[in-house]
Amino acid sequence: MYFGFRDVSIAYGKRTILEKVNLSFEKGKVSTIIGPNGCGKSSLLKTVSRVVKPVSGQVILADRPIKNYSPKELAKKIAYLPQIHNSPKDIDIRTLVSYGRYPYKRFGAGLTAEDRRIVDETLELAGLAGMGNRLLNHLSGGEKQRAWIAMTICQQPEILLLDEPITYLDVGYQVEVLELIKELGERLKITIVMVLHDMNFTARYSHRVYVLKDRGVYGSGSPDEIIEQERMKQVFGIGSQILRDEKNGCPFLIPEKLSKEDGKECAHSCKIEV
Repeated sequence: MYFGFRDVSIAYGKRTILEKVNLSFEKGKVSTIIGPNGCGKSSLLKTVSRVVKPVSGQVILADRPIKNYSPKELAKKIAYLPQIHNSPKDIDIRTLVSYGRYPYKRFGAGLTAEDRRIVDETLELAGLAGMGNRLLNHLSGGEKQRAWIAMTICQQPEILLLDEPITYLDVGYQVEVLELIKELGERLKITIVMVLHDMNFTARYSHRVYVLKDRGVYGSGSPDEIIEQERMKQVFGIGSQILRDEKNGCPFLIPEKLSKEDGKECAHSCKIEV
């Protein structure tokens, strides 16, 4: 397995969130994990950063459990950007991005000339050239997210994990950030795994989609295979029209309220009350 999860179970106290989850992500592709709130999407990514310790199972990278990698060795392979990230407001973009060089630094040493070159290249890639001296608290939401993504890219990872990277952004910045992610994936040939809630952005920006529900993997496939009426009803409890976005070559979902009969059927299969 190149990268993925093998028999991973996660619990908080006596509550099991995920049970024996197996997922394998394709190298060099953009994969998106979707599912209802509380299904374990973010928790699954947090097992990679070791913020969450699974009850059982392993995260695998290059056929090795990640527990066999040192923290710095793993940081050179995988970069993770959580949904909520905090930093001092009085630092500038260049300083934030330079934090991505941590895995390559010797103890007590500053940035090398090579580190500074990579920081400059990363700022250029992220569309932040000429903005390095601007303070984070003077940035728009979209610019801040670009800076954070640039920091992860400065790690020069093989794999980039993004937990809801467009949360709290208006639609213009959402498109801007997702276009940046797509461009970085294509230019740098990295594997991207992200969690999203928007089905239309999922369809537009993903090569493959994975669905979590009822403590496990409910389905996986291309956007055309996953973004379809019956699955949307069973997973999210919504009716839908599925149209075709010819420009982007993907499905486009228009959510609708379920009829009373459909709602009863969905409630039974999804174990929810209507």
